[in-house]
Amino acid sequence: MPFRDRDDAGRRLADALAAHAGEACVVYALPRGGIPVAAHIAERLKAPLDLVLVRKIGVPYQPELAMGAIANGGAPIIVRNEDVIDAAEVTESVFDSVCARERAELERRRGAYLRGRTRPDVAGKLAVVVDDGVATGATTRAALRAVRALEPRKLILAIPVAPTDALDLLRHEADEIVCLEDYRSFGAIGFFYENFRQIEDAEVIEILDRFSPLA
Repeated sequence: MPFRDRDDAGRRLADALAAHAGEACVVYALPRGGIPVAAHIAERLKAPLDLVLVRKIGVPYQPELAMGAIANGGAPIIVRNEDVIDAAEVTESVFDSVCARERAELERRRGAYLRGRTRPDVAGKLAVVVDDGVATGATTRAALRAVRALEPRKLILAIPVAPTDALDLLRHEADEIVCLEDYRSFGAIGFFYENFRQIEDAEVIEILDRFSPLA
């Protein structure tokens, strides 16, 4: 088992990124699972911690299988996995319906997590996007595109584990990828953690409060 839990993964990623300590940097977590990982990186780099809000657009009868992802909510960035859409025979109306539902959840999370917080400015700085792993890569691509639109000087993706083929695709989205483990035969992210517990909203808010208290 590569990782005991998300804290273990975060500490190990922080070690791998230690050379960036002292740089002007913002760390972005994909909630909910990415935030305990990202907290260790932000602490090591002495950087502000922010969220990049992304939701998977799951196949209706197999919601864990991503047919796309949506980021940002207000002016959304939508990524489509056309191969999954075709294989699952998902119509445009069904895709749009699931997308609308996930956009509503993005707005709920925006209100729950970010209302009243000062958002750090990453323009011209280093941006580090963090999650607890990559599966199909759809949510990660949407997150990277959302952060890229904020015009950082450099964009790094930092993840504990990913499928090798997904990493190959993501190299076109990030300037650098720091991935501790990658596998050609993958399965699910949780397979690579001894403890892959559910992260609740309250824990996301508690971690954010340590780095960015409500105004």
